[in-house]
Amino acid sequence: MADDELEAIRRQRMAELQAKHGITAMAGSASPLTTHVLNTATGVPGANMTLSLHRQDPLTSAWSLITTGITNADGRCPGLITTQMFTSGVYRLHFDTAQYWQSMEETCFYPYVEIVFTINDPGKKHHVPLLLSRFSYSTYRGS
Repeated sequence: MADDELEAIRRQRMAELQAKHGITAMAGSASPLTTHVLNTATGVPGANMTLSLHRQDPLTSAWSLITTGITNADGRCPGLITTQMFTSGVYRLHFDTAQYWQSMEETCFYPYVEIVFTINDPGKKHHVPLLLSRFSYSTYRGS
């Protein structure tokens, strides 16, 4: 499949996800929170992976959806959250790994990956990468 066809599919899926959840696109804005998916099995970026960002309510512990996105050809998802919306608290990045591996006609052990992390200083940039193979994953706080 050509790169332009994949990009068109990615944009369409993004629009569908945003419409479904009533979310306004933030793709053009700079984000204080970034992520990067790397397929460690093949050594390439994890392109076209659906993800969502959530914040936990400190009083009820309930999760609120902030946004959804799809990683680009470089495995990144620009514009996850605006500086104004990025406050101290507990966040969760949810990655739909089953869909990603299925798109390559592969199976995986983990149907999704959730990374939960605490933001104490929202004024700083935070990077949360996901290193992924069909049977393992890891993450760390990047810069």
